[in-house]
Order: sequence, then C-alpha cells, then structure tokens
Amino acid sequence: MATWRDLAQYVREEYDVISEGEDEIRVLFNFEMHNEDDERTQVVIVAREILDAKHEWVQIASPVGLADKVDLKALLAEIGNSSIACGAAIMGEHVVLRHSLPLKDLDIHEFTDPLELLAGTADQIEEMFFGGDQY
Repeated sequence: MATWRDLAQYVREEYDVISEGEDEIRVLFNFEMHNEDDERTQVVIVAREILDAKHEWVQIASPVGLADKVDLKALLAEIGNSSIACGAAIMGEHVVLRHSLPLKDLDIHEFTDPLELLAGTADQIEEMFFGGDQY
C-alpha cells in the first residue's frame, strides 16, 4: 500500500463501511467475525492525514465516550497499562483511541494489526469506563 486510494480500496473490500468521505472512511468493526459469542461492535475511523504538506499518513481512531463523563486520569492510566497500539486524545467532545502510520511503503499487516488491537482496546475501554457499547 503506497497511497490513500490503495488503502481506501482495501478497507472497502475487507470491512463493513458505514460512511465515507474523500479522506475518511468509517467502518463498523464486528467482533463476532472473530469470536462467535461476542456480539459487540466498534466504530473505527480511518482517515488520511497530510504531514508537513507532503507526507501521507493514515490515522486509525475510535471513539469510546464523552470526555466530560469520565475520570480522564483513570482512563489514561488504564490505556497506559493495557495498550501497546494506541494513545488517547480528546477530539471534539469525545475521548478517542488512535494510532497513526505513514502510508509510504505501508505493509498491510502494519495497518490491520493495529486496527484490530485499537478496536479491541476501544471496545474494552468503552465498556469499562462508560458501561456500554454505544460506538
């Protein structure tokens, strides 16, 4: 994968796309595909980002809940203890987990493995801190 176009085509073919824009694709990551007993899902946003007006990157992000409804210190401590593939940020009103990768020479496993780890971590954090499966 060397371009956003290539990655976007791959995402369309492999994941359940729920909305799409020019530089953003939202997918519904379904855990049941990986474990028959798990009916949970997680919204994951795959977005094209440009660094220094010349380098293409992909950002993988997933909302977990509203920032003003959580103990941010406890949430960040949990992410620090339990995650290797994502960090947390506040985007708009939401706490999101996110991970970014350069698109140039991107191997597909460098994308799919972090996406799966991020989706799983986001789902766990959402359940642990927000008590549901809203995203």
